[in-house]
Amino acid sequence: MTNHTIAHALKDIQTRINTACQQAGRPADDVSLVAVSKFHPQSAVRQALEAGQRVFGENRVQEAAAKFPALREDWPDLRLHLIGTLQSNKATEACALADVIESLDRPSLSAALEKAAQKTGRLPDLFVQVNIGDEPQKSGISTAEADRFIEDALSRFNGHVKGLMAIPPLNESPRPFFQKLAALNRRHGLPALSMGMSSDFEAAIAEGATLVRVGTAIFGERPRA
Repeated sequence: MTNHTIAHALKDIQTRINTACQQAGRPADDVSLVAVSKFHPQSAVRQALEAGQRVFGENRVQEAAAKFPALREDWPDLRLHLIGTLQSNKATEACALADVIESLDRPSLSAALEKAAQKTGRLPDLFVQVNIGDEPQKSGISTAEADRFIEDALSRFNGHVKGLMAIPPLNESPRPFFQKLAALNRRHGLPALSMGMSSDFEAAIAEGATLVRVGTAIFGERPRA
């Protein structure tokens, strides 16, 4: 997309977020937009920054490391969320680079992040990723193991666990899955809830999302490799 188009897309998404909040009886500032820039060039992120966007999502540590340090020099208030599956051997780099890791999903990653935080002296905010549809092909802690895993993370990371994240099954109505995740979030007293993407973020807001992750509706289709 051009700079003009990215700016207009961001304005349109924010208007839709505001409308969804109004319909849900929530203040507009309850919900933050995470612009998912994975696979898009640094120039596209720069255009979004110039349009006022400050929160971005990336799937891969290596790609984020290539894009964001230079951008932080010009926009020190930008916030980077890592939203893809995080390999344990990338935990140290992730702790040094990201402001938020949305994909805490297994005990081995908890252990790796704990060590990485001790090494770097820095621990990002964390979201536990729940496999809310218990789909075998998807990342996330299973729903059967979620309560115990969340309790362990809350104990281990002392206030850095801010909420839950999930991606509902593709070919089913997302609302029941959003409701299930929101109930789990409330059960653990967590303040933030990351759910909803380009196709379903308004439904997610209706069910309590505080972060929505939107990529295609802002940046267009992902560039083909």
